[in-house]
Amino acid sequence: MTATSNILPLFVGISLAGAFLTSIVGKKLKWLPDLMGSLTTLILLGLSLITVRIVATQGILVYSVGGWKLPIGIALVLDGLTVFMLVTVNLMAFFIAIYSINYMEKFTSKWKFYTLFLLMVAGMNGVVITGDMFNLFVFLEIASVASYALVAFGTERHELEAAFKYTVMSIVGSLFVLLGIVFLYSYTSTLNMADMANILAQKSASNITIMVSVLFIMGFGLKAALVPFHAWLPDAHPSAPAPISAMLSGVLIKSLGVYTLCRVFYNVIGINSSLSLILMVLGTLSMVIGVFLAIGQWDFKRLLAYHSISQIGYVILGIGLGTPLGMIGGLFHLFNHSVFKSLLFLNSGAVEYATGTRDLQKMGGLMTKMPITGTTSLVASMSIAGIPPFNGFWSKLIIIIACVQANRLGYAFWAVLASILTLASFMKVMKYAFFGKLREKWNKVEEVPVFMKLSMVILALICVVGGVLLIYNINEVFLKPASDVLLEGTKYADIVFKGIQ
Repeated sequence: MTATSNILPLFVGISLAGAFLTSIVGKKLKWLPDLMGSLTTLILLGLSLITVRIVATQGILVYSVGGWKLPIGIALVLDGLTVFMLVTVNLMAFFIAIYSINYMEKFTSKWKFYTLFLLMVAGMNGVVITGDMFNLFVFLEIASVASYALVAFGTERHELEAAFKYTVMSIVGSLFVLLGIVFLYSYTSTLNMADMANILAQKSASNITIMVSVLFIMGFGLKAALVPFHAWLPDAHPSAPAPISAMLSGVLIKSLGVYTLCRVFYNVIGINSSLSLILMVLGTLSMVIGVFLAIGQWDFKRLLAYHSISQIGYVILGIGLGTPLGMIGGLFHLFNHSVFKSLLFLNSGAVEYATGTRDLQKMGGLMTKMPITGTTSLVASMSIAGIPPFNGFWSKLIIIIACVQANRLGYAFWAVLASILTLASFMKVMKYAFFGKLREKWNKVEEVPVFMKLSMVILALICVVGGVLLIYNINEVFLKPASDVLLEGTKYADIVFKGIQ
């Protein structure tokens, strides 16, 4: 354990400290919650960017909690995949916290919002850095419980109903995950991921690992909202305040669902052709069914929620292919989706903030009154539809090329079809919401406040220049190390044990 590895517990500690201080003092000092939310997420973003450099120069780092050595103690692990997820989570958290300064004015108890928000960030960061299966479950639950409360934050009837449905289904997913961990522990007598991977590699495949794999697919599949485990998402995302919709869709379903699926199946249990096929089928089903369900929606946020299911399908398809190019494409799309989907939910929040409605049929011509919201919506719509030169185009193209290279032409066809249908869906959004003739009742509509505009503009700029992540140097220090960790498979265990010495 090196001095540099001391950075790891800060990702959980700083966000928990921010939540704690906000809950104690935020009620009395009205300006404090905004400051704590923005400052805490800014520090976390800064630390996550520092880790990119650390892993590029020093390689994998392991922090032993309390000084207890592996495999007895709890380990926090910093590798390429951890760095990739930390940057993604904390980048989105920062811009969403900035957006919330103005947006959350229309809600009471901002201090409660920021307390729960920072708890959710702590849980997501914890899931990403932990090298221990039970602690992964604990952090997953911290993030999940905070998100249940945030979905119900408006306390209207439909919000409480959606939060209840989300809570029940998410708890079922958590139980599947916990059962899987229990069976793995009984089979390997360890909870450390690296140690578990070593023991499973030495033992031949058994019915226990098959059953655990099924439990994890159902549990993490529910967290990721993959079809057919997606039923909670179309209600939960539209009901939450816009910043939370952006967090849920932008990073929560990825850190609690996609990341955990990847880490457990590639680095602990070990991927095989059957698991790979299951992931590709689930990804393709999500991709196609999600976009078909989205096309008929007129509620702006509900439409975006179904597109979250569809776009996660692309990520799982790329990662499920198991080829180096597929991995790069899947992870790149994970990052790109975090950016453009967070932006789209912030756009929908801005429209609802200004007009009081989410019904696309009641809008029209808003571009003249809300040019910044309209322009950033257009950028995000082109990104999600995969139109060049926006970031979504490059990651979708890589996934489709990876499918063709792997001779999976059917999957490539469905990926192209889903992208065309996505474009059709967002042409409808732009036509009904922002273009056309301005309705008389929207004559007095004004552009949203400055912090909301700032977040939307910067995220739109990332969508425009996102393709530069494929430039050699950035790819080498950000995307490739993350895909390499997955491609190493269960050799991850040896690398972790070397990181201790």
